[in-house]
Amino acid sequence: MQRILALGWAAAVAATPLAAEIRIAHVYGKTGALEAYAAQSHTGLMLGLEYATGGTMEIDGEPIVVIEKDTQLKPDIGKAVLAEAYGDDDAQIAVGPVSSGVALAMLPVAEEYERILLVEPAVADSITGSDWNRFIFRTGRNSSQDAIANAVALGGEGVTVATLAQDYAFGRDGVAAFKEALEATGATVAHEEYVPTDTTDFTAAAERIFQAMAGIEGKKKLFIIWAGGGNPMGKINAMDPSRFGVEIATGGNILAALTAYKELPGMEGATYYYYEIPQNPVNDWLVKEHMARFGTPPDFFTAGGMAAGIAVVEAIKKAGGADDTEALIAAMEGMEFETPKGKMMFRPEDHQALQSMYHFRTEIQDGKDYGVPVLVREIGIADMNIPIRNK
Repeated sequence: MQRILALGWAAAVAATPLAAEIRIAHVYGKTGALEAYAAQSHTGLMLGLEYATGGTMEIDGEPIVVIEKDTQLKPDIGKAVLAEAYGDDDAQIAVGPVSSGVALAMLPVAEEYERILLVEPAVADSITGSDWNRFIFRTGRNSSQDAIANAVALGGEGVTVATLAQDYAFGRDGVAAFKEALEATGATVAHEEYVPTDTTDFTAAAERIFQAMAGIEGKKKLFIIWAGGGNPMGKINAMDPSRFGVEIATGGNILAALTAYKELPGMEGATYYYYEIPQNPVNDWLVKEHMARFGTPPDFFTAGGMAAGIAVVEAIKKAGGADDTEALIAAMEGMEFETPKGKMMFRPEDHQALQSMYHFRTEIQDGKDYGVPVLVREIGIADMNIPIRNK
């Protein structure tokens, strides 16, 4: 069921549209396997809009209204509710979704209605690559940014890698980009394993990986790309991959998933966000406010949602309003804006937000029941040559 919320934690807004208001649809998987990601994304979006408007919840005197739509993680529903948001609810801009598969179904709807879809946090390269259109922008990182950052952290001459990923756009795009990025480091990929998204028993997949790596000399790593439940890292670690000289590696994740990292102190990878890593005023505000309001630090997708909220406000201010899509596109192409991760910039060619990533090493710390991703070094925008894939 549709919920229309005024931006402002305590304010109530009637469902009837006002004469002059800014209508933003958050189209995301409120229910389903990724609902934890979705909840963080929505909290972050609301905080970002609040932060960017200085707490007024208005832009140039016009109140902001957020319309929530649940994709249920189903591509056909995502497509339908986005059309409903643009057509029936007159949303000028939409943000979301969580799932890459759902996002790919939604892209043509934005083109049909000629309205902005700001993708956050779906990751697949094809969203701003082969399936892209000019009405699509993305604050979320793409698979290439994940892959290149992890290749920088894990690759090198003499390193052999196997991969385990979910068998859909997120996993396959991620592995393809990771393989491409590893080539520049001198590392090689010996084996790829894809399993259904709801897999909980990784025994057979792990055994195939171990056998493929058994006779290889030198440094060997199993790189896992995973979203949602299942805990492949913990379950495969319990099978003792060190018997075959294999080290587990992965990228960053939400705090709940980092509990599995506690079993792997010293593990390295690259992450999109961990609340103690970025040092900037926006992240300081986010951490302070999130702790005060919710009693917990902001998480992986909270930061992404906040970046999207800030980008929306900055774009509308720069365009002089939300009603003219062409003016919004012109304002957003090349636009730089400050986020909890520092500066982001929408690349004009494909509207992907260029941004920093973080090489981390897992550390065990007192008072934390998870493996803490401690910064090794920031991998800045200039350190990553992110391919333009929409040609």
